[in-house]
Amino acid sequence: MIPAELQAHLDGGTTTTCRAWTVRRRDGTVLGFTDHDCDLLIEGVVHRAGSGLTARALQQGTGLAVDNTEASGALSDAAISEADLAAGRYDAAEVRIWLVNWADGTQRAELFRGSLGEVTRLGAEFRAELRGLSEALNQPVGQAYTRDCSAVLGDGRCRFDTVQAGYSAERAVEAVDGARRMFRFADFAGFADRWFEFGRVEVLDGAARGLVGLVKSDRVVGAGRVMELWHGIRADLRPGDMLRFTAGCD
Repeated sequence: MIPAELQAHLDGGTTTTCRAWTVRRRDGTVLGFTDHDCDLLIEGVVHRAGSGLTARALQQGTGLAVDNTEASGALSDAAISEADLAAGRYDAAEVRIWLVNWADGTQRAELFRGSLGEVTRLGAEFRAELRGLSEALNQPVGQAYTRDCSAVLGDGRCRFDTVQAGYSAERAVEAVDGARRMFRFADFAGFADRWFEFGRVEVLDGAARGLVGLVKSDRVVGAGRVMELWHGIRADLRPGDMLRFTAGCD
């Protein structure tokens, strides 16, 4: 719904409007973009001009139909970088699109709210699908009852405190393969063989900070151990970057 002040401005014939995009990633990072030629401040977030971000016309309907559109833009370190896209930092990020009177930023209307879907890269550009709030209605919802426990160790259903001694450990990266999937530690004693199997590893600092991987296998080798993830960490890892390992549950 368009506020009365903005509607009056639109009805005036001569308008000073533009569009703005607010993107909130799952790691808490908030970015703002606008197609205006000057930066705009919306809800405390600076929306940068010159980001090259554009969007197709929005098509929204009544009822429960899924409202999808696309956004495209240029990859740059100052806006959305290829490394962050490849690392999955924008997967399922919340997106809000505004119609704004740039002469009076308090006059604005939210045109769209949803999330980023599939992201594709074409050279120095990217294209992202925007999925409306009704997209969630297409997802199956429910709980499966199985012979084994379906909770994840430490999650809201499990409610076990993994911070307790012996269920998590922090170590710096020592040796990792090019796919950032296989980790080797020369000194990682004190935990039984396969202790971290089916657990998780979280990157605490460095270029991959905040990314999470799932442990496929964990083997003790002498005083150290070798761990393999199901999928490699999708960002650069260097020796010295800190990792937090959480035990798995069988």
